Amino acid sequence: MKVLLYSEGMKWIQKSGLGRAIKHQQQALELAKVPFTTNEKEDFDLVHINTYFLKSRIFVKKWKKKGIPVVYHAHSTEEDFRNSFLFSNQVAPLFRRWIVHCYNLGDVIITPTFYSKQLLEQAGVTKPIYPVSNGIDLRYYQSTPVMREEFRETYQYKKTDKVVMAVGLYIKRKGILDFVELAKRMPEVHFIWFGALNLKQVPKEIRQAVRTELPNLRFAGYVSPAELRKAYAGADLFFFPTYEETEGIVLMEAMAMEQNILVRDIPIYAEYEHSKELYKGANLIDFEKQIKGILDGTLPSLKQAARKKVSERDIHKIGEQLKEVYQTAIKLGTSPTASKTQKANK
Repeated sequence: MKVLLYSEGMKWIQKSGLGRAIKHQQQALELAKVPFTTNEKEDFDLVHINTYFLKSRIFVKKWKKKGIPVVYHAHSTEEDFRNSFLFSNQVAPLFRRWIVHCYNLGDVIITPTFYSKQLLEQAGVTKPIYPVSNGIDLRYYQSTPVMREEFRETYQYKKTDKVVMAVGLYIKRKGILDFVELAKRMPEVHFIWFGALNLKQVPKEIRQAVRTELPNLRFAGYVSPAELRKAYAGADLFFFPTYEETEGIVLMEAMAMEQNILVRDIPIYAEYEHSKELYKGANLIDFEKQIKGILDGTLPSLKQAARKKVSERDIHKIGEQLKEVYQTAIKLGTSPTASKTQKANK
């Protein structure tokens, strides 16, 4: 079995969560020794689609006509599209109808969590849906004292400084407004946000938030995974105030790095018990109180419990799960015995 991985517009999405999920996908398949290609001119037995743009739709229909089974990866929902870019809320109903149409072109659907599976079913996806995590490479995400020192040296933080970090695009859904407000309320704490987005693509309130000038607030922009790993090791708290996710790769990374973690109490994170693997808050008052408790040590550390919990999503397990879904797709495909020769593909 050989898989064609198709992702449209990688140069635009490579720095997003979707881009990272696709990289994880490739790594998982390599570890599971599942042959794959990104070149449609090669021989393959199955197509795995990661994007829902117009070219992707045309691509799916092309290979379906040839009898090639299709796995459609549902990385997005209407819920996580809202409160993102300019006019996203106005076009969200159209977006929902479009992605449901695209996803239903697949023989089977993969989505990161049971939560996103439920949302897709409620939206109208009728094809079989299999929750498969994006996964986390536990061997790579391990904290060291050197990483902590290098992070603090790079951003000129003292050893005694208390540093709260967050990761995400400059969009409202990620909780960036709360992050800035907390920096205003807690001048004794340093806040640093990793990730970026063209400010022309976001509403005025987000542009104003990113341009906020405070001595304890910094927007570091996009950094490489290696640099972000140092931040996980060097900060004192990973704060993830997102309002909606299909999984949240950066949260898994922070958990693997044995970082203190505070998230918004939203349905996607119901599997995590408050005060067991991480801390949860519902509003600014909750967040401020718990940030203080975590930083001053009055709230117990949950670092080891966080890493143990996220180990369930070790990327070494994900490739085997993808392989099982592929085998199901081949059984359900329109013509699983169709010839996959180079001549037929052309």
